[in-house]
Amino acid sequence: MFIEQPPLIYRILFPETLWRIKRKKRKVVYLTFDDGPIPEVTPWVLDLLDRYGIKATFFLVGDNVRRNPDVFEEIKRRGHSFGNHTMHHLQGVKVTTLRYMRDITEANELIDSTLFRPPHGLIRWAQARAIKDHYNIVMYDLVTRDYSKNVDGERVLANVKRYTRNGSIIVFHDSLRAEKNLRYALPLAIEWLKEQGYEFLPIPM
Repeated sequence: MFIEQPPLIYRILFPETLWRIKRKKRKVVYLTFDDGPIPEVTPWVLDLLDRYGIKATFFLVGDNVRRNPDVFEEIKRRGHSFGNHTMHHLQGVKVTTLRYMRDITEANELIDSTLFRPPHGLIRWAQARAIKDHYNIVMYDLVTRDYSKNVDGERVLANVKRYTRNGSIIVFHDSLRAEKNLRYALPLAIEWLKEQGYEFLPIPM
């Protein structure tokens, strides 16, 4: 459960960040996709979202945007929100704050968004303080674990069903590593969420 839904103590340690967006009198979820854009997976996600009339939020690796600008433009053209996921998918806990901020700034020259999500959801306190002066830091209420080789698509779907609640920010990945689980679980998760009466909203930029 620690991986799928971060505990309260971890959320308290980073008050600068957004974990969940509850709505009164409305059941809402926020689908987010990390690590793209890539031509092998992201267009499929976009087509699926179009089929259901859903807007989502994509947290983009700058180097992938550099290599696939047409896919990035398609995300924007279809009306989704998007954010910065560093230039090289850096884990903040493994690098200095200075290097981390330089990598984020380099990515933002291509992405140009006020939203930021740290890769793996890991940053230091000093990094969070530096980032919040320039970006809205978006974490998550539910990680589906679609990227993991230790789970299959059914388990990914089960995670959505078990941990989703009103206001959940849900993390999927439009990456090659997650592709198999994503293609199985995402359409079924959307169907289930719709059956439960959830609306889908993008995170405002």
